[in-house]
Amino acid sequence: MDSLVPIANGHSLARQKYADDCEASINFQINVEYNVSYVYHSLFAYFDRDNVALKGIAKFFKESSEEERDHAEKLMKYQNKRGGKVKLLPIITPLTEFDHPEKGDALYAMELALAFEKLTNEKLLSLHSASVAEKCNDPQTVDFVESEFLEEQVEAIKKVAEYVAQLRRVGKGHGVWHFDQMLLHEGGAA
Repeated sequence: MDSLVPIANGHSLARQKYADDCEASINFQINVEYNVSYVYHSLFAYFDRDNVALKGIAKFFKESSEEERDHAEKLMKYQNKRGGKVKLLPIITPLTEFDHPEKGDALYAMELALAFEKLTNEKLLSLHSASVAEKCNDPQTVDFVESEFLEEQVEAIKKVAEYVAQLRRVGKGHGVWHFDQMLLHEGGAA
């Protein structure tokens, strides 16, 4: 009975067959999600400025930031449910200026977002892969990542990739305003 229900203070009572590698990987993914959220929040602030004034793009990045933060919180709840300890790491300071001489700010920001969505997907796949969850023989973590994150991440990549394609087509001028208006009147983050 003592092996199933720990007696020592400070040890999780819920933890069962939850490998340290899986716990560390969940903590790493929490940090990835918070960092991406922070970058998206910086992009929201940039596009919401009075001298940039692209409210639709600002809205998109605000919603995207909230979604990434929600992902981090979902991972934290999972970590606690499994008896792990959440260990938050420092967040990297994002840029505050996003104008690009050739691409313009909207295309540059969406290409940056696409890179972050793909990076997040790579990290989720690593969490899911044999090197972590399956190596740990942890079907709960495999199921959690598959059911809560992988499909949604692929959809986000597709959506942002389409935005990049549209912005490349319209260029830096008046077309960006039309793209911004489209985002202003539609819902949904990456």
